[in-house]
Amino acid sequence: MKLSSFLVVKTVISLLFGIGFVLMPAVVMSIYGVTLDSAGILMAQYFGACLIGIGLACWLFKYGDPDALKCLTLALFVADTLGFIISMLGISSGLVNALGWLNVAIWLFLALGLGYFRFMKSGILQ
Repeated sequence: MKLSSFLVVKTVISLLFGIGFVLMPAVVMSIYGVTLDSAGILMAQYFGACLIGIGLACWLFKYGDPDALKCLTLALFVADTLGFIISMLGISSGLVNALGWLNVAIWLFLALGLGYFRFMKSGILQ
């Protein structure tokens, strides 16, 4: 798979979750067995806004300058690795239901993919 294709996958995932969190955060979180109060809804909407920005950045940079892509993949690798860790903490604390494993898998997939393209693949645009 090429980096540009991987960034399209990340775009789709980010935009789907981002739009869901902006427009209907309580519904999205209820699927995971979590009830949000007013402050939780606001924070989920902030999170959704960030995901939409990430999705757009991935889309706009998918054929970008190699130096810019190195920076982008490093930043996204760090963020997705943290997302994986946070998802694991949510599962281990019992905060979310079994569907939370889907998020663990998504964050792990994205972190491993970005790590591969940033640190292992020779020629970042390939």
